Amino acid sequence: MATQRPHHKFWPTRLPHAMTPPATSLWENLAVNARRYPNKACIVFFGKIHTYAEVARQAERLAARLQELGVQRGDRVVLCMQNCPQWLIAHFAILRANAVVVPVNPMNRAEELKHYITDPDSKVAITTGDLAPELVKASDALPENDRLAHLIVTQFTDAFEPGAGGDSEPPAAWNEWLLTRHPLPALAGGKVMGWTDALATTAPAPELVAGPDDLAVLPYTSGTTGLPKGCMHPHSSLMHNAVAACAWGNATAENVTLLVVPMFHITGMVSVMHSSIFAGATLIMMPRWDRDLAGRLISSWRVTTWTNIPTMVIDLLGSPNFDKYDLSSLAHIGGGGAAMPQAVAQRLLEQFGLRYVEGYGLTETAAPSHSNPPDKPKQQCLGIPFMSTDARVIDPETLKEMPVGEQGEIIIRGPEVFRGYWKRPEATEAAFIDFEGQKFFRSGDLGRMDEDGYFFLTDRLKRMINASGFKVWPAEVEALMFRHPAIQEACIISAKDSYRGETVKAVVVLRPAHKGKVSEQEIIDWCRDNMAVYKMPRIVQFADALPKSGSGKVMWRSLQEAENG
Repeated sequence: MATQRPHHKFWPTRLPHAMTPPATSLWENLAVNARRYPNKACIVFFGKIHTYAEVARQAERLAARLQELGVQRGDRVVLCMQNCPQWLIAHFAILRANAVVVPVNPMNRAEELKHYITDPDSKVAITTGDLAPELVKASDALPENDRLAHLIVTQFTDAFEPGAGGDSEPPAAWNEWLLTRHPLPALAGGKVMGWTDALATTAPAPELVAGPDDLAVLPYTSGTTGLPKGCMHPHSSLMHNAVAACAWGNATAENVTLLVVPMFHITGMVSVMHSSIFAGATLIMMPRWDRDLAGRLISSWRVTTWTNIPTMVIDLLGSPNFDKYDLSSLAHIGGGGAAMPQAVAQRLLEQFGLRYVEGYGLTETAAPSHSNPPDKPKQQCLGIPFMSTDARVIDPETLKEMPVGEQGEIIIRGPEVFRGYWKRPEATEAAFIDFEGQKFFRSGDLGRMDEDGYFFLTDRLKRMINASGFKVWPAEVEALMFRHPAIQEACIISAKDSYRGETVKAVVVLRPAHKGKVSEQEIIDWCRDNMAVYKMPRIVQFADALPKSGSGKVMWRSLQEAENG
């Protein structure tokens, strides 16, 4: 790594350019703070406090149960639920069992969930009662040898008492999915166990043998072709970014962090959850976004740190109740996934003295590969290469470094970069290049670097739609849509959306026998039933044919350009 880069002039003077993270399992971060701060609030969930000692105890009990169910070192365990204390407990239990967490977006439907069972060869999954039927439906539809053998099901009310939250009480609109205790479903060829029963084992926890080089997490990322790919992250890559995020943001055990970005996503998992657990901080946890609940929680629990996506901030500032909230405790606010509008960033600075700190990263880089220095952030900017990280801008064709200010592909090297794609050696090989004698990861994003060494995103090499910070990969949506009996061809493009920034549009060619018999709305409704809601096309346009190249490939760019006007 070059010793001096342009951005080092703006580096926080209190911090080294690189750091040495602990050479231990991520489990140790929870175990150490359970000893240091046994009675301290680790998680607050609708007013219910879960101490560090209790969280670690439950994680050890669940790890013991996982061992009883046959989970061994290196086995992959599916974790599919919205944010709740059980997500964090299950995550650390899987690590304590020397196994690998497969975090799955809870918005996925059965057709999508099949892949997260078969690709990582998962035999055990942990979920909530509202999502269990979809996982069962996915497993039951698979060949016998590919199915889940065990499903552990928790209810949200296993972690809090309805009506006891005061200012932290959930919105009434959430009652149906949050407060309902769903019956346990039957799993074909397998066994289903409730959360309380799973924790009731008296068996000893397995010996902790996983170390920094063992696989810890297998989060999935989609791409330009085919099904999502698992990103192999050892304990060491997540540990680096968790510890570095603490240093970067001045985190201490006195931090009170609002955790509302989803933990299945790499940012919520690493930059918020793991960094807070390493620091011994308190997590004020929300299962999903609600602006007025967020306002009440920040006010009543004196939240100091909030990582988010910009649409959340815009929504909170737009609440008719906003004047009732006290945001004076906030000391650090930032996020990524989409650019923060300049006017909103300016309002945060003028009204609250808060500089919105944007960052950038991918699932492959364990969240941040870039972040703005908290004291010297630039607006609508990815930031500078993170601690221990080198990043460059190269010509994607010649692989030569681009001059300052000129657009090229962002490449990244650092301890947070993943090991490669699970079972995809060709994709792994294509994702890395040798540059200046070192191995760099190709981000697939186009950007430029200014004279100060700050990076800016300009475009995407990869075909991807960014809807409120959720990444939607057209190839994956198209593959799901082709399962509809009326669809002959489909091409996914982005359409402008005043709130989400971009939204998903499908240009569809119907099979001749179905023309005039199926409406655009019926296609949209089918998509809602068969894929995660953030992926589903909000707009469907029928066409007689899709534009094709001489080789027969769909020319999606021409459709996109026509949409953009």
